[in-house]
Amino acid sequence: MLSKATCKYIRISPYKLRPFVDVIRGNSVDKAYKWLKTCTVKRVQPIIKTLFSAYSNARQHNPDIDSMEKLYIKEIMVNHGPIIKYFKPAAMGRASTQRRRLSHLEIVLDRKV
Repeated sequence: MLSKATCKYIRISPYKLRPFVDVIRGNSVDKAYKWLKTCTVKRVQPIIKTLFSAYSNARQHNPDIDSMEKLYIKEIMVNHGPIIKYFKPAAMGRASTQRRRLSHLEIVLDRKV
């Protein structure tokens, strides 16, 4: 493990983030960053920020790393965060429970061999 970055309490469901994370898992940071930048979906913004944060952490700890191509994504995980529950009006004067799911994102980078 070379560097690590986490982003907690993302207001996006983990089910919606995991397909993007599965695509970039195991790729170089450069390739993953470029692929995420081409996505027009708003959901990729926290992934981009966390990936760049992990890269910056790696550069801070190891000054010999000068480009994104020297690193790859060793681990990337999207876990459940807390669920915010609230009520919305429903038919016949009832209240229906709504659940807002939150996510925790963790990225671990390592050197290419």
